[in-house]
Amino acid sequence: MLFVQHLLNGLLAGAYYLLIALGLSLIFSLGGIVNLAHGAFYAIGAYLAVSIGGTLGFTGAALLSPVIVGLLGVVIERLLFRRFYKADPSLSLLLTFGLAMVAEQALRMIYGAPPLTWSIPPELRGQVFIGDFVYPRYRLLILAVAVACVAALWFLLQRTPFGRVVRAGVQNPDMVGALGISLEPYMAAIAFLGIGLAGLAGVMLAPIFAIHPAMGAEIITSAFVVVVIGGLGSFWGVVLAAVVVGVTKGVVTAAGYPQYSEAAIYMLMLLVLLLRPRGLFGERIQRFE
Repeated sequence: MLFVQHLLNGLLAGAYYLLIALGLSLIFSLGGIVNLAHGAFYAIGAYLAVSIGGTLGFTGAALLSPVIVGLLGVVIERLLFRRFYKADPSLSLLLTFGLAMVAEQALRMIYGAPPLTWSIPPELRGQVFIGDFVYPRYRLLILAVAVACVAALWFLLQRTPFGRVVRAGVQNPDMVGALGISLEPYMAAIAFLGIGLAGLAGVMLAPIFAIHPAMGAEIITSAFVVVVIGGLGSFWGVVLAAVVVGVTKGVVTAAGYPQYSEAAIYMLMLLVLLLRPRGLFGERIQRFE
């Protein structure tokens, strides 16, 4: 049973990596922006949850915080990202790195440097008992939320006209433009969805981890590992990579080596890149070839 608990904890890590990595992958695939500031939006979501939760409770924070973070992402996309879609990728790296630093310092000035805490709401506390197996109810909720987000995003991208345009824009934006379709409003929508998901991850993880200004910088590297392993432009590749990364962390921890769990996912990334440089399900994307 202890092994199963460690495995579920690993899957939990994979779940919040997934919520962040999906947005990273979408923004990179459609706009060519390597968003190093994505982790900062995760931190902003956590801090907003604390601010909103004091008045509207957990439900209000869980609903409003991702929306506010997503709208902030639209503003950033309109004012900054849009200028760099056709520029040298190194410029967007510098831009988003600077944006991440600004966001971190802004959080430090507004909320202070000491970590904040946010308690799990009483109705979501407690344990789930299945025979001898015991697991926190709130952690199962996070896993359920991640599955629901994956299902909703898959439906949006695969079964709607919006998704068809986005997928065509990822593969051949020039052809989409030749058909008279502007990708600008679609990019704004992708920024809202992708950055909003990072905000949602911040809300859901706020009751579990300490909330501090540098929390975004701590998680962004692991999220990039998931994107690299899954492959650029592949929705299911990112999903599978998050599961594999989570299982890897869980198995290494269950084996009695928790101190090596982070190193294990980087070794996994190295192995994947050696065998398949595009990632597990990486696609050919014309503009990046």
